[in-house]
Amino acid sequence: MPPLFYWLNIYMKINFDINHFMVDYWQRQPLVIRQGIEPFPDLLSPEELAGLAMEEEVQSRIVTNHRGNWQAISGPFEQFEKLEQNASTLLVQATNHWHPNCSQLAELFHFIPNWRFDDVMVSYATEQGGVGPHIDQYGVFIIQGSGSRHWKVGACQPLCEFATGDGLKQCEEFKPVIDTVLNTGDILYIPPGCPHCGISLSPSMSYSVGFRAPDQRELFNAFADYLLDDEQNYSRYSDPELSNDHAWGEITRHQQQKLMGLMQNMVNDSRLMRDFFGRFFSATQRDINVLPLDEQSRINTTELISTLNHGISLHRVEGLKVLYLQGLNELFIDGESYPFSANAESYRLLANQMSLNLTHLSKAISDPEFTGLLTQWVNSGFWYWNE
Repeated sequence: MPPLFYWLNIYMKINFDINHFMVDYWQRQPLVIRQGIEPFPDLLSPEELAGLAMEEEVQSRIVTNHRGNWQAISGPFEQFEKLEQNASTLLVQATNHWHPNCSQLAELFHFIPNWRFDDVMVSYATEQGGVGPHIDQYGVFIIQGSGSRHWKVGACQPLCEFATGDGLKQCEEFKPVIDTVLNTGDILYIPPGCPHCGISLSPSMSYSVGFRAPDQRELFNAFADYLLDDEQNYSRYSDPELSNDHAWGEITRHQQQKLMGLMQNMVNDSRLMRDFFGRFFSATQRDINVLPLDEQSRINTTELISTLNHGISLHRVEGLKVLYLQGLNELFIDGESYPFSANAESYRLLANQMSLNLTHLSKAISDPEFTGLLTQWVNSGFWYWNE
C-alpha cells in the first residue's frame, strides 16, 4: 500500500485494490474508480494555481473554445480575463515540483515505478471548459477535485489527429467505452493511446497524475544525445578485407551486416546502456526548485548526524528524480551518476523514500562514504531539513 498523508488534518488514502488494478487494467483498458481517493479536498485553490501560472519557471496554458474557435495560449500569464468566460481552462504542468500538497498526491501512486512518473498536472475549468477530444501517449490517473466533469473515453484505436487553433492537438470523434460524470474524489484511469474528452459541468478542479511511456524514437534520440555528451572513444568502421570486385554505388550485404553489428554492439553494451538509462530517466523534464546552500549555511557530516539525532528529518526536493538500477552500485540523481562502494540498501532508501529520519538512517550514518555523499547532496540542495 502506498504511503498516506494528511492535508489540513484530513486523512487521505487510496481506496481501491491496487493488485487487482495492476493485473486487470494497467496499460490494458480505461477504468472509472468511484471515490478512488477519500476524502479528497482540493489541494490548492484556483487562485494559487493562477499564481503558479504567473511564474516563468512553470509551464502553463490557457485553452478556450469561444464560439467554436479553439485557442491555446502558453504562459506565464499576467492576467486571467479569459477565465472569466465559459469554455475556458487553465492547465499547469508539474505542480508537484512547486506545491507540497500536489507532491504528496503523487506519493499515493508510488506503486508504479518512479522512472515512469512524469508529473502532476492541475487544471481549473469554467463551465463547458476542456481541451477537446485528444489522445495522449502516456498513462494518466485523473482525480476530480471540486465541481464535476463529463468524460468520454474510447478504447485504444488509430484515429486521425490534427492541430486546431494555436497548435492544440485534437483527434476525430470516437465511440466511447466510458461515458460518465466524475465527482469529487472519483478517479479516471486512461491508458496510452485511448482517445478521451472531458467537459466541465461547473467551475471545477482536476488533478492528472501522468506516467511516461517512451517510444523507440524518443529513446534513440535521447541515446544519441547521450553519446554526443560522452567523451570516450568508440569503435570505428573498418574493412581491411575490401576488394575491388564491387559496384561503385553499392553497399553490399556484408557491409550492411558490419554496419549493423557496429551499432548493435553499442546497444548490447550493458555498461553503456545502464548508465544511459539511469541518467536519462532520472533527469527532470521541467524546472525544479533546487537551491544549493550558500557558504554560511553549508553543513559537514558531523552537523548532518547531529541534526538527524535531534529528530529532524530530511525531505527530498519536490520533483527531483533519484533512481538506481538493480545490480548496479550507482545512484542517479537528476541525470548524474554517483557510484558507491557498499551498503546498497542505504542508498536505495534515498531513492525509495521522499522523507528520511534517524529511524531510516540509523545504520547508514555509520558509513563515512554514505554520510559524506549525503552531506554533499544536502549542500547541493537535493534534500532539505523538514523542521
